[in-house]
Amino acid sequence: MATITASHFVSHVCGGATSGESKVGLGQLALRSQAVTHNGLRPVNKIDMLQLRTSAKKPSKNGRKNEGGMAAGTIVCKQQGMNLVFVGCEVGPWCKTGGLGDVLGGLPPALAARGHRVMTVCPRYDQYKDAWDTCVVVELQVGDRIEPVRFFHSYKRGVDRVFVDHPMFLEKVWGKTGSMLYGPKAGKDYKDNQLRFSLLCQAALEAPRVLNLNSSKYFSGPYGEDVVFVANDWHTALLPCYLKTMYQSRGIYMNAKVAFCIHNIAYQGRFAFSDFSLLNLPDEYKGSFDFIDGYDKPVKGRKINWMKAGIREADRVFTVSPNYAKELVSCVSKGVELDNHIRDCGITGICNGMDTQEWNPATDKYLAVKYDITTVMQAKP
Repeated sequence: MATITASHFVSHVCGGATSGESKVGLGQLALRSQAVTHNGLRPVNKIDMLQLRTSAKKPSKNGRKNEGGMAAGTIVCKQQGMNLVFVGCEVGPWCKTGGLGDVLGGLPPALAARGHRVMTVCPRYDQYKDAWDTCVVVELQVGDRIEPVRFFHSYKRGVDRVFVDHPMFLEKVWGKTGSMLYGPKAGKDYKDNQLRFSLLCQAALEAPRVLNLNSSKYFSGPYGEDVVFVANDWHTALLPCYLKTMYQSRGIYMNAKVAFCIHNIAYQGRFAFSDFSLLNLPDEYKGSFDFIDGYDKPVKGRKINWMKAGIREADRVFTVSPNYAKELVSCVSKGVELDNHIRDCGITGICNGMDTQEWNPATDKYLAVKYDITTVMQAKP
């Protein structure tokens, strides 16, 4: 993942000023990759300092204030870097069906290289040989059951890779292809997907508090409660809801925020409205899920929509490119019936980068003929 993409990600998610919002010349923008001073573990450049000064002053789109006087949705980027927790159903190279796995595989190492402490949380679909049992077990309420969940861990390229171990993930997919992550075959979902991904969201909220991780030479111990969760697509849309109802209502994670990233608006997590009770959320959240469309699947009429709830309850919403952000609010068809909610809450487009270590034609083991910039014209054909 290109460094400039990591810089843009932190700038937008932190609420820092972009080059258009602040009067920064092109000469100053070139300093993004030039460390001019150092604070603790993280190189700090002039652009970073500008963002730090402006992020706390930037008002929210809806103008709401929290008790501390800061605009609701504001995420403050501290000089020593942030604790970032990416949550998704795919993380390359362990489990990947497309772009979502690529992003969670490549962006976290780029952010770690910039001095942030970064974790990814993903289901343990298989017996990953490089992920070890942490022996940490938590009990979570899933539907009407209490389920024990175990965490596995791998540390690579500066990132804590955490895998949620439960039979709903492992026994369904173990030893099968990546197309089995969401259902027994293409186009068919597992019947308990709501319970599976509810468990994932709850486990992701526990991981920063209960895992004592010491693989990094720069960081040690639990991540704690001062974190930014980055939820990805509808499977993780319950994160902001659970954060507010299960933790912040009890005085826990009071400084934590959730940024919700839309990778593909077409998949929204639509289910029967009666299934809302499976989520163990207060009735006051029904409005964030309530959705009516003209389709008969999975049921006719009134439904719950996970992605709608993620958009409405997250602190920030963003997507994978500026053009896609414009598309999503352009009309009903492009926003797949969520365009009004996206316009209401606001969205930021951050261009997907590329992991240049993974996608390097000079070293790619899947290429029969390797090439670089000096041999591309002869070797690529």
